[in-house]
Amino acid sequence: MRRLSFEKLEISPEHKQVLEKTTITESGPGTILNDFQILLNYLRKQGLPVAGPHRLPRTVLGEINALLSHPIQLRLKRPEQKSYPHIQGLYLLLRASGLACIKAKVVDSTLRDGKLFLSVEDKAYQVWESLNPTERYCALLESWLLRGKEEIVGERGGGLFSVPNILRGVMDLIRRTPEKGLRVEGDKNAQYLLRYVPGWHNLGLMELFGLISIKPGSPIEGQGWQIESIDRTAFGDALVALLCAKVLWEPNLLFESEKEGRVPVGLLQPILQPYFPEWKKNLSIPEWVFREGTYIFRVTLGRLWFRIAIPASHTLEWLASTILTAIKFDSDHLYHFEYENPWGAIERINHDFIDEGPWASDVRVGDVPLRVGQKMTYLYDFGDNWEFEVTLEQVDRAEAVKKPRILEMHGSPPKQYSRWDE
Repeated sequence: MRRLSFEKLEISPEHKQVLEKTTITESGPGTILNDFQILLNYLRKQGLPVAGPHRLPRTVLGEINALLSHPIQLRLKRPEQKSYPHIQGLYLLLRASGLACIKAKVVDSTLRDGKLFLSVEDKAYQVWESLNPTERYCALLESWLLRGKEEIVGERGGGLFSVPNILRGVMDLIRRTPEKGLRVEGDKNAQYLLRYVPGWHNLGLMELFGLISIKPGSPIEGQGWQIESIDRTAFGDALVALLCAKVLWEPNLLFESEKEGRVPVGLLQPILQPYFPEWKKNLSIPEWVFREGTYIFRVTLGRLWFRIAIPASHTLEWLASTILTAIKFDSDHLYHFEYENPWGAIERINHDFIDEGPWASDVRVGDVPLRVGQKMTYLYDFGDNWEFEVTLEQVDRAEAVKKPRILEMHGSPPKQYSRWDE
């Protein structure tokens, strides 16, 4: 098994032969389809409360870990989701694929309490069930490489272009892994590098997708995942060589994949379909459409909170202005809104004077893909950093308001230009 020719980013005849002879089934390459389905089935049976915005509750992690093909033995007193890189990676795929989302309890389009749950999207799951193993494998691979942003699992984002960062991390590990394997146990430098490149959850996903094989080490008291060694696979070498040659060297593809934060499905299909002709259908998630009605937001700043009713047809610029009017702030500073899109990544809508869009004057309230119970952050004045939590509590489609209005207010507004302690 030769090294990849990364310097020229070429795929060799040997690599092509490996890909042409590979048939994707439920049992391989790797165990990704088996393990992903295990977590999907687990969620569909019971749904799970989220212990924070990016993680499952500790109480279920050990049980889920034991069900997977590569259970990790830990000697940690209070392991978290990131302590189990395979679970962390599978969680990322659930969100990045659009197959699972975080929901609140809603009755008649009204928020009943603030508890949030990770749940499988029924419509998306129906599409998933119609896909063959090749289509499922490729859908998950594409979700990882094109939409698998670090922020989905609560890590710091990698800048504008996450696609090359993920793929380059995968490439870098395979490039530095000798033919006889990479010894990790006892090598502090190797352990340090793996933590950041490709990162623990990406390393777990590389194993699940069959790009590498990992020999686990003996658990150590008080420490996390132990790895004895990492070996390359012929399939991993071939697939990564193909993707590097066709993706990393195609700047237009990278730009299109992240333009306006929207990554089209099937972007990798022209690259992989010649080797995997069974890839015919894609895991397409329904696009968000404008939602009519009156939106009721609860806005919180420290101990102060108030409710705003605003028509869906009004822009976020109106919403920003109404928030500032409610607390008697002037409006001569920049701001942005941030929210989590249906794929778990952060999107931002900016003040009109900021160079990069989308801009608040162009985006209507009903255009923003918010679920009832979901929060936005409204950050006003980048010097003083007034951070408002804006929660969508209700969408009333029956009763319409013609302009924004304050429904109620509790607490005293702060002084804008003096220190305010909660």
